Parts: sequence; C-alpha cells; structure tokens
Amino acid sequence: MSMLKVEGIVKNYGGIQALRGCTMSFQEGAINGLIGPNGSGKTTLFNVMTGYETPDEGNVSFNGKDITGATPNQVFAAGIGRTFQLTRIFPRLTVLENVHIGARRAGAWAQLKSWSRPEERAAVRDALDFVNLTRLAYEPAGTLSYGQQKLLELAFIIVAKPKVMLLDEPAGGVNPTLLKHLGGRIKALNDEGVTFIIVEHDMEFVMGLCDQVSVMHMGASLREGRPAEVRADPAVMEAYLGADLSVEAD
Repeated sequence: MSMLKVEGIVKNYGGIQALRGCTMSFQEGAINGLIGPNGSGKTTLFNVMTGYETPDEGNVSFNGKDITGATPNQVFAAGIGRTFQLTRIFPRLTVLENVHIGARRAGAWAQLKSWSRPEERAAVRDALDFVNLTRLAYEPAGTLSYGQQKLLELAFIIVAKPKVMLLDEPAGGVNPTLLKHLGGRIKALNDEGVTFIIVEHDMEFVMGLCDQVSVMHMGASLREGRPAEVRADPAVMEAYLGADLSVEAD
C-alpha cells in the first residue's frame, strides 16, 4: 500500500523546470530507493515532499491526507523525518545535545535549558546506542568523522520516532565499514515498521538494500519496480548514458 504519494508535481526555478509533472508512490513498510542521473530532480522532490519547497502544480499526500504546502515542522510532526545531502548538525554542541534537539524540535538553545525529563534522556541515549555513538556522547559534534555525522543525523531523526524516513545520499563520503553499519541500522529500523525513501548514487548500496526502486529522469518518473527489474530496463540504462548500475552512477 502506498504511504507517501506525489501526483503531477511541477517545480520551476526561473526558466528551469526541475520537476515536470512528477507522479510517484512509495510503499508502506518498504525500503524505497530513488535514483536517477544528476539533475534529474531527486533532491527537489525530497524538498517538495518535506515542505522545504512548494510545488507550482500538483500535490503531495501522506496516508491519504493532502500535505501539499505544509511547513517542514508540520511535515515532521505528521511523522516524516529526513536527512540532507550535506549533514545538518550543530558542530559546537555535543553529540548528546544534538540528539536531544531532535527529541524536542523547538528553539535549539532554549531546549538545552529544559531537558531534565528522564524519559527524554532515555530516548536520546537509546538513539545513540542504536547508531553506536554513545561513547562519543560528550564530544563536540564537529569533531566526528563525516560518516559518524551521518549516523548522528540518523539518530537525530530516530529519537522523534517518525513513520517515514527520507535519507538524501546517506552513503556519500562514508567509508565501507560505517556504510555497512548504516545499512544494518536502516534494515533494523525497517524491521520495526519504519518506511524508508533513500536517494542515493551508490548503486551497489541501493540494489542490495532496497525492496522497491523508483527512477527519475529529467524531472519525471521513468521506472518503478524491484531492483532486478530496474537494473535490467534498457530505458534506465539509457538515462544513465550507458553507466554500469552495479557501481556508482552519476
């Protein structure tokens, strides 16, 4: 069953049409991959789905409710969390304080003065345990490796317990050991019922992790299907200009 849907989404930036009537649906309870060549509109679609951009035409629905034009905070409150292509952390705050902000989501500096509730502290600790960052809880977040920052951003979302997580290039800049750990954490959360939509250029990561893959090309949907079906589609291969989908395609 579709959980998050976009229908006829158009988004223009001046004379550039980033999304051209894009229609797509993402399956509840699945790890959904979203791939396509650079400039195909993937991050723009993420921004539209999460309230960071307002579409010029079309609509976004979540569990059958129209959320087109909702603010990022409203989208988050509805149960949709996301990460970004470039990590958005608070580098001068500790790892623990960063995840605490994810638990509260209202006025970062004010939050740090009022987080004495035991249940909130426990939730933050559990999220750090889950991504294996507890040992770094009191380190400034800016001192973490880039891969660890990706895990911290995941913990930031986990603590809010969203129904859907949108991950924008989680494998980017992550070493193979941490990438394997990240993939394991995604699978574990999915087993607990969290739906994922993952934008990624690392095709090995996508094809090995995702249940369903959607392909974008020139701002619209090109193909949706199981990883093996998508990999074998000549139209997908042509969109990637002959790139080998078993390796990173960009």
